Amino acid sequence: MIPLFAQEIEMGEQLETAWEKLEKKLGGWVDSIIVNLPNFLLAILIFGVSFFLSNYINKFILKVLQRTKMQRSIKVMIAKIVSIVVIIVGLVLALGIMNLNKVLTTMLAGAGVAGLAVGLALQGTLSNTFSGIMLSIVDYIKIGDWIDTNGYSGEVVEINLRNTTIEQGDNNLVFIPNKLVVEGNLKNYSSRPIARVILSCGVGYESDLKLVEEITVNTIKENFKDINTEVQFYYTEFGDSSINFEVRFWIRSRDQMTLNIAKGKAIVLIKAAFDEHNINIPFPIRTINFSNPMSLEKKD
Repeated sequence: MIPLFAQEIEMGEQLETAWEKLEKKLGGWVDSIIVNLPNFLLAILIFGVSFFLSNYINKFILKVLQRTKMQRSIKVMIAKIVSIVVIIVGLVLALGIMNLNKVLTTMLAGAGVAGLAVGLALQGTLSNTFSGIMLSIVDYIKIGDWIDTNGYSGEVVEINLRNTTIEQGDNNLVFIPNKLVVEGNLKNYSSRPIARVILSCGVGYESDLKLVEEITVNTIKENFKDINTEVQFYYTEFGDSSINFEVRFWIRSRDQMTLNIAKGKAIVLIKAAFDEHNINIPFPIRTINFSNPMSLEKKD
C-alpha cells in the first residue's frame, strides 16, 4: 500500500505538470495573438470599411436606378444585392488576412449546400423573381402599357418581384405571375403609336358595289383625319345573304379601349351613310317549308 504522504506528493507533481502545460499553452496563445494582432486589426478594419461602404453603395445604386423605369421593388433588390456582395468580399478578404482559409472553405461549402436547398424549396418563387427582374429591364413591356397576355387584357400598373398587375377595362385588377408573362404569349398594344382598325360588313346582292365602296371609304376619310393614310377596302366573299367586305384604316392608339371606341364609331357612321343611300345590310333569314300544310277548316 502506498503511503498517504506519497500519494499527496504524486498528486502535487501532476497538478504542477498540468499547470505548466496550461501556462505553456496560454503563452503560445498570447504569443500567437501578439504576432497576429496587426493582421487581426487589419481584418477588422477591412470588414468595417466594407460594411460602411456597402451602405454608401446601396444609396448610390438606388440614386442611379431612379433614372430608369424599373419598379421600386426591383431597384431596392438590386441595390441590396450589390451591397451584400460588397460585405461578402470584405469578409473573404478579412478571413484571408487572418489565414483562416479552412474556415472560409467551410463557409463557402455550407453556403453552397444551403443555397441549393433554398433554391429547390423556392424554385417557383425564384423563377417569378428573376422573371420580374427581366420584365423590369426589357423594353417590350413597361408601366402604362396596354397588354394582352394569358387571356387577360389591361393596363400594366405594377411589376414587382412576384407578379405583374394589370388593370382591366372594367377597373378590376388581375395579378399574373411573372413567369407566365415571360413564357407565355404577350401582345402589347402600346408598343406602336398607331393601330389598325379592321371592320367587316355585308351588303345586299341588289346593291351597287362601286357606290358601297365609295360611300364607305369617304365616310372613314371624313371622320378619321388624325392619320393621313389610304383606306383599304375590298370585298371578301359571296355570303349566304350578303356580299361581304372588309375595310381597314389607321388611328392613333396605344390601348385596346381606344381601338374599340374607333371601331364602334366607324360602325355607327357607316350604318348611317348606308341608310341615307338606301343600302341594305341584310341579316340571315330562315324559311320553313311544310310538306303537308295544315288546314284551318273544320272537318265535318
